Amino acid sequence: MNDAAHSRRRDRAADGGLFVLAVLAGLAVAVLRREIAPAPGWIMTADAAVGALGCLALWWRRRYPTVLAAILVALTTFSETASPAALIMLFTMAVHRSTWTVVLLAVSSVLTHTVYLTLRPMPMVSMWVFVSWLLLVHVVVVAWGLLRRGRHQLIASLRERAVAAEVEAQLRTEHARLEAREALAREMHDALGHRLSLLTINAGALAYHRAATAEETQRAAELIRESAHRALKDLREVISVLRAPDGDVPLPGVTDIAELVEETARTGTDVRLRDEPGVCTGAHAVPTALGRTLYRFVQEALTNARKHAPAAPVAVTITAEPGAHLSAEVVNEAPPVRPAAAPAGSGVGLRGLAERVTLVGGDLRHGPTRAGGWRLAVRLPWQT
Repeated sequence: MNDAAHSRRRDRAADGGLFVLAVLAGLAVAVLRREIAPAPGWIMTADAAVGALGCLALWWRRRYPTVLAAILVALTTFSETASPAALIMLFTMAVHRSTWTVVLLAVSSVLTHTVYLTLRPMPMVSMWVFVSWLLLVHVVVVAWGLLRRGRHQLIASLRERAVAAEVEAQLRTEHARLEAREALAREMHDALGHRLSLLTINAGALAYHRAATAEETQRAAELIRESAHRALKDLREVISVLRAPDGDVPLPGVTDIAELVEETARTGTDVRLRDEPGVCTGAHAVPTALGRTLYRFVQEALTNARKHAPAAPVAVTITAEPGAHLSAEVVNEAPPVRPAAAPAGSGVGLRGLAERVTLVGGDLRHGPTRAGGWRLAVRLPWQT
């Protein structure tokens, strides 16, 4: 509302200023004509009346610019005091209308002024001098109007670019926030899902094995305590990613896979690791993003194996060709005893894992084996 009111006041002030300018210029032209080439009184009166009407018409120049411009140019054929108003309308057309329309009006205005000079010649000024002066005045008015139009268009273009840049910045910010939330969700699912599954296994062992010895109970309680401690540690690491610059937070990588497998084996799961190229021992410098993706792959595969195939043997195999690819495969055999109600998976873990693999340009595959087990395989591009 404030901008609109300010714009209206500015337009009214401009209209008022142009009206006063046209009146003063018309009076000056009338006085100059009376001094140089006087005419009968009725002609001077009619000329002044037409000029006054032309000045009044300027108040509607924004609403009917083309019509008023054509009328005022036509009136300059027999009214010299209407010339200032006609030039102002020519300037308005140059600001708001097409260049060809302005050129046509300018040529018409020069012709009508020439006709007026032919009807009422000025004895002290030759025709060529007057026509040259007319051409110069019209060129200046049109050029000034075109410059104003170009300035207005430039300002409008800059405003549009500023608005577009602001919208683009907002979209980028929202996209970055969405990516950060998705990344955090993946990290929390991968990290906490593994730890909580270990807690579930050991807690279930304590709940259902009433005849367990004190040593077995103590060992299960120790595993529960260790898993809970590691879960809290993983949670702190994931949250700290949001608070620290990239690279400042040590996240798990390929060299932590052996510890991950060993930790799973301590829960009673029969898991074997086969690392042919020795990437888990640090024999090769695996890129950080690649190693973290491989770690999360093995972690998710072991979590799913414990959840859907408890007590089934699991084989983790890692193969690699430095400079070409890094591959891993986790295969669990069919569980010895099928649970009465197997837990239904939501698929969030596999979807998140697929997103991780896609981000590094890899390929993820999973499906049942012929022996009734499950196979999860990944192939990652490894450029040294």
